Amino acid sequence: MDATTSSGASSSLPLHLIVDDTLSLVSPLQQSYQRAQRHCLGDSAPGEFPLAANPSIVLHVLTSCNLEPEDLAHLEATCKFFRKPANFPPDFLLSMSELAAFDMCQNRAIFKPMGTQEKEMFKQRCGGTWKLVLRFITLGEACCRREKSQAIAGPGHSVAVTASGAAYSFGSNNSGQLGHDRLEEEWRPRPIRSLQGIRIIQAAAGAGRTMLVSDAGTVYAFGKDSFGEVEYGNQGSRVVTTPQLVESLKDIYIVQAAIGNFFTAVLSREGCVYTFSWGGDMKLGHQTEPNDVQPHLLAGPLEDIPVVQIAAGYCYLLLLACQPSGMSVYSVGCGLGGKLGHGSRSDEKYPRLIEQFQTLNIQPVVVAAGAWHAAVVGKDGRVCTWGWGRYGCLGHGNEECESVPKVVETLSSVKAVHVATGDYTTFVVSHKGDVYSFGCGESSSLGHNTAIEGNNRHSNVLSPELVTSLQRIDERVVHVSLTNSIYWNAHTFALTESGKLYAFGAGDKGQLGTELVEHRSERGTPEQVDIDLN
Repeated sequence: MDATTSSGASSSLPLHLIVDDTLSLVSPLQQSYQRAQRHCLGDSAPGEFPLAANPSIVLHVLTSCNLEPEDLAHLEATCKFFRKPANFPPDFLLSMSELAAFDMCQNRAIFKPMGTQEKEMFKQRCGGTWKLVLRFITLGEACCRREKSQAIAGPGHSVAVTASGAAYSFGSNNSGQLGHDRLEEEWRPRPIRSLQGIRIIQAAAGAGRTMLVSDAGTVYAFGKDSFGEVEYGNQGSRVVTTPQLVESLKDIYIVQAAIGNFFTAVLSREGCVYTFSWGGDMKLGHQTEPNDVQPHLLAGPLEDIPVVQIAAGYCYLLLLACQPSGMSVYSVGCGLGGKLGHGSRSDEKYPRLIEQFQTLNIQPVVVAAGAWHAAVVGKDGRVCTWGWGRYGCLGHGNEECESVPKVVETLSSVKAVHVATGDYTTFVVSHKGDVYSFGCGESSSLGHNTAIEGNNRHSNVLSPELVTSLQRIDERVVHVSLTNSIYWNAHTFALTESGKLYAFGAGDKGQLGTELVEHRSERGTPEQVDIDLN
């Protein structure tokens, strides 16, 4: 966020140059001594320092420390050295903080291939500064673990991506959704060999279908040959058993794919959203057929506002938008159960702003779309849920529906950094790496083990409970993925900071990545999957 334009930053930093008030309270001799001792002020005026003679060193420090865009904005707002032109290429008029932001953008895989004109247009779309471009890119990386290791718990099958971009798959394979050029199930993670040499940065898994996004912005799809497949419908009878380039997207640089029920959505590098299928009754603002393979730009207010993350649920789509003034969430599609968050159960043909976050004074940073409910994590660590509250999946201690986002009060002492939603289940990860879950306990997917905790593991949980079985692995959990399908028993993945992957829940098709004890179809205790994602 640019401190010179943001109301939040300007309120805390009202002046472009903050003078050291303490120096005005002492004698000139003492001032000179303090300057010599602190080594941060020059002989002329506060805000200047000896390193100004070596700006390249300052630039190196700023970029190597990976400062947040907000930190760069604060430096620019409080010290004239960071505001004045740095006299470095490619633009000699850029300030030191702007140049540092530009250099950090250059290190991103999605930014490197852009031409000069593309970069300038990208900057204007993000708000006009390289700090805002950096914020847009880093937010997208954090939301989707883009260019980091990840594991996706799909409906009956699973996909894992290592930090180096190698893709693995395992589980159900009746439609070729594992990409191994065969239809047999896999009970252990197996690399998708046809993608060797291609770095994958993001994955999506739907019913009988998988999509992978490369660092070149290309999309590969395999499994059921339909972007609008109903989970148990007649469309898409042809199956694709090896990853195939999605030709209709080859001219659009894609950074994220999301597979919902009846439709598919993708997000471009510039923050534009495109959808396939499920537009027959204009529910996504355009008219298409279920087997339509052409992407359609999502019309409405977000055409001019960049989106950093998309999340697809049952017949609806959530969109996390990034503007200079802050973050916001839009929703579009089916409003059944109040899952669009607008205070009603009406459908929305075009993306509509969820206004409740402004009322709650929450800056959303992560969105999650379950089958019938949704969740958001705010920058301050608060968690909001809304939609159909069956089985307690909203975490408010009951099973009532909420048609607007509501803060989960039980988590008020927890600073959340990640949230994941499924079919009436929700997981929250704290900044300490603790994991909380609530909702439907079917197939042991909540992780509350019976043998140790002495209760029925299939019981529903109406309020957030600490998943103690994950605490026993004695490692910080950074990400959770769970099955988001109304037709499949759920399984759950927990990814640790060191790249270890743990799985629990339904495993009858091999989707846990490990063999189960004879006559068992699920596992209630997290067990490590034999794959190193780092």
